[in-house]
Amino acid sequence: MSELRPETRVVHPPQPPVEDSRPITMPIYQTSGFVFDDPAVMADAMGRPDGPFVYGRYSNPTVRALESAVSGLEGGVAAFATGSGMGAINTVLYALLKPGDHVIAQKSLYGGTAATLNDLAARFGVTVTHVNEADPGAVREAARPETRMLYLETISNPMTLVADLPGMCAAARELGLVSVVDNTFASPVLCRPIEHGADIVVHSTTKYLSGHTDVVGGLAVFRDHELHEKVWHHSTVLGASADPFPAWLTLRGMQTLALRMERHCSNARLLATRLVEHPAVSAVHWPGLPSHPSYEIAGKLLPDFGGVFSFDLAGGRAAGERFMKSVRLALLAPSLGGVETLTMHPATTSHRSLDAEALARFGIGEGTVRIAVGIEHPEDLWADIEQALAD
Repeated sequence: MSELRPETRVVHPPQPPVEDSRPITMPIYQTSGFVFDDPAVMADAMGRPDGPFVYGRYSNPTVRALESAVSGLEGGVAAFATGSGMGAINTVLYALLKPGDHVIAQKSLYGGTAATLNDLAARFGVTVTHVNEADPGAVREAARPETRMLYLETISNPMTLVADLPGMCAAARELGLVSVVDNTFASPVLCRPIEHGADIVVHSTTKYLSGHTDVVGGLAVFRDHELHEKVWHHSTVLGASADPFPAWLTLRGMQTLALRMERHCSNARLLATRLVEHPAVSAVHWPGLPSHPSYEIAGKLLPDFGGVFSFDLAGGRAAGERFMKSVRLALLAPSLGGVETLTMHPATTSHRSLDAEALARFGIGEGTVRIAVGIEHPEDLWADIEQALAD
């Protein structure tokens, strides 16, 4: 399968072997544990991530099929799935960081990730230096003897800044740092960070991978087996493991990932380019626009520019509240990556844990609105946005 393109591989995820034949779709193994005849085999299974299935907190055939599918798409050697995207992020951070360590992270981060880093700082003295996501020199300047990790997002939430993954990951490798990249907004269809030097890729599978707003899940993919095994042991103790039914739903959703991403991106392009000209809008943040600070690096790194963007309303918070109350087709709801268009106000939702200074550092204003564009007809979406801006 490794020679096939992502659009083909998502339709044919790997499955555990079945004697003489196999099912067309992966079954749901809805069981908490597995029976052994040999206690030595059972003991061995509990100590390694690639052994026989023993207990649902360690793995499960349906879950492992998802892990193998996403790992293959991302170009990794192994993965583990979790019950949420934050489960994957927290497992990686808590497994690899200890009191007194230092992390270099890009300035514009998902609010949940920023909150976790703040928690690590308050409880364990883990310090964080924020740098520009496209400045490898800043990584080298920020590095200290106690620095352990570089944390990036392929496309940041919600300002859609695109990280210079080749340059940033190369700097991390020079310094001996583990590079972690959140690839949720891009998906493996638009970017595969391991190909650009990343050590670990994390996903909220809730978003584009599952794609139908019916799953909460997460996943971490690893460049090498040693790092995977180290974090996997921690994951089994932490207990953030995935359930087989959401894993099955995600596998099913992934089969249309490439088709959906094409429509998400084309719809976002139409809406973003029209909003640039609208008098009620002071700025549009989508990396496919020449005015966006990441336009050049995005053009080199990505085949398309994603289905999420933000825009600033000239009327500030009051205008943002009016807009979100006025949309009819777009839904006021959290999350993204589903077939329906969703809108939200980052300052009071996804980034609500940040103070005014941190919001300003991330570029989020009182009138910033995020649109996660669905796959509806683009003219229907534009008509809805246009009438909401007119209210």
